[in-house]
Amino acid sequence: MESTLYNIKGDKAGTINAPANIFGLPWNADLVHQVVTAMRANMRPNVAHTKDRGEVRGGGKKPWQQKGTGRARHGSSRSPIWKGGGVTHGPRKEKKYTQTVTQQMRQKALLLALSRKYKDGEIIFVDSLVMTAPKAKDAKAVLMALGKGFTGFNKSKNAALIALPARNVATQKSFNNFSNITVEMVANLNPLSVLSSKYLVIADPKVAFETLGKKRVVKADK
Repeated sequence: MESTLYNIKGDKAGTINAPANIFGLPWNADLVHQVVTAMRANMRPNVAHTKDRGEVRGGGKKPWQQKGTGRARHGSSRSPIWKGGGVTHGPRKEKKYTQTVTQQMRQKALLLALSRKYKDGEIIFVDSLVMTAPKAKDAKAVLMALGKGFTGFNKSKNAALIALPARNVATQKSFNNFSNITVEMVANLNPLSVLSSKYLVIADPKVAFETLGKKRVVKADK
């Protein structure tokens, strides 16, 4: 599939053939939803925790004698019906939210997300994106140049995900100054990160295609 190749100035630098086995797969909403939901569940921090009557302080002494006071009988101030007592059926940190999906499902969901982005015209191929020094000024110039032909590239949140073929500290630091831009390695792309941003900028696409081409795709949809 022939696609336009841009340079960092936002000008067309030629064309490139996008592999159909990466960017031409039919959409499978059920699979993508299952994988993305599992990824979000696995990222969920389990911090909510309440103390039951066995964990709160106090309650060692019987509040008052069993009979003769005219009041209801109580054995401990740790009771859930007392102020400061334990909590009944409250959230516990032992609860697990993790969900399991197979490696093939995750890999296919990534390729499906890339195919959907490509079909919607939200993937930008850039011949090279290497910064020699960490400068936000240069990064801003690149973003403004690439955003000329794409509506919504300057969104306040999740405007673009930049996928680099290899780690480049200067490039990462240059774009880290922008809260609406995320920088990630091509090898670390996942369905959640791809779908969370409006645009996906793939630098040095030939190398990226080789990395993404190693993702296995099952024949039957799951």
